[in-house]
Amino acid sequence: MSRAHKFSAMAVSKMSKPGVYGDGAGLYIRVTEGRSKHWIYRFTLAGKEHWMGLGPYPEVSLEEAREATLKARKKRYAGINPISARDAERARAKNLTFQQCADQYIASHRSGWKNPKHVDQWTNTIATYCGPVIGKLPVEQVTVGLVMRVLEPIWTTKAETAGRLRGRIESILDWATVRGYREGDNPARWKGQLDHLLPNISRVKRITHHAALGYAEMAELMLTLRQQAGIAARALEYAILTACRSGEVRLAAWEEIDLHSRVWIIPGERMKAAKEHRVPLSDAAIAVLNQMDQSTKFIFPGRTEGRPLSDMSLSAVLRRMGRDDLTVHGFRSTFRDWASESTAYPRDVAEMALAHSIGNKVEAAYRRGDLFTKRTRMMADWAEFCNKKQGGEVVPLKKSNTVA
Repeated sequence: MSRAHKFSAMAVSKMSKPGVYGDGAGLYIRVTEGRSKHWIYRFTLAGKEHWMGLGPYPEVSLEEAREATLKARKKRYAGINPISARDAERARAKNLTFQQCADQYIASHRSGWKNPKHVDQWTNTIATYCGPVIGKLPVEQVTVGLVMRVLEPIWTTKAETAGRLRGRIESILDWATVRGYREGDNPARWKGQLDHLLPNISRVKRITHHAALGYAEMAELMLTLRQQAGIAARALEYAILTACRSGEVRLAAWEEIDLHSRVWIIPGERMKAAKEHRVPLSDAAIAVLNQMDQSTKFIFPGRTEGRPLSDMSLSAVLRRMGRDDLTVHGFRSTFRDWASESTAYPRDVAEMALAHSIGNKVEAAYRRGDLFTKRTRMMADWAEFCNKKQGGEVVPLKKSNTVA
């Protein structure tokens, strides 16, 4: 038997004379007159000689060719024709659906995503928007027209979601192409393709805003809100007072609260920027917490035991108040407008209160603190502002320790 692994990577790269050269163990490389190179596995099965192509060099490296040869040899030893097995696998791959490719893509990238929420975001958006249109189709049949059917209905109404979804579809289709499940251009590619069919997402986003309340109307709304019974109403009040996102409030747990130090520490895995966020608690925010049951895991539990409020529960409070024109997220804009137009607090303090990332990388590298002391004063001022009507009348806080 001839010695295996005769080649070196350097020797293969320098081969230029036409011919067929053996590395051993059945692996050969063919050099053509045009100096292109192709890997071949030579084997005998049932007394018949076969030549199996393993791909071109340098797209397939020496090491990869040896690994492919080893896999093919194992099949031959088992009495399986590796060429027939490969053809059958390719045929099966041609029927792999877009959803199956999406599932495999997510599974293969799961460990590399720092934020666990990415898995849910990918899974949910693909199932919601792609599922009905291309989910069950063979991935090789996904075309530009089908991608447009997925994106067009939400491109202007849900611009941010649509932009991210397009990128996810593109990544999944790229993955499928590399794996040999489809061929040709990526129909979800933006430059030179979809950019001719859809408006630029940045322009769409400029005209898409979360409905926000003018800060001068804040105290009047808080008075109406405090007349609303129920856990969701208290959660909304707490969200306004802390200027936090709906999800951060709904999933808030008692273990994150230090009532003595008057601070709420939100872990990084629940933050959009994936960094721990300390929230100073004003008297008004503490008053909300004092109304909640501390024997539960979540501060604002849902109807099902051990589960938080649903993602639509805070919006439902606004609807009951007849304020369908507002969004929960919009109150963060109200807070930001108040801080900018009615106070002397520096911009950085307000941005830090909203847990916004620092856009300037150099500035971010030198920023060590979180301006907590200044934010404590600002959040106390915000709570006081939310408590006073324009005429100076103070809006009463609820003192009850029970929630209907």
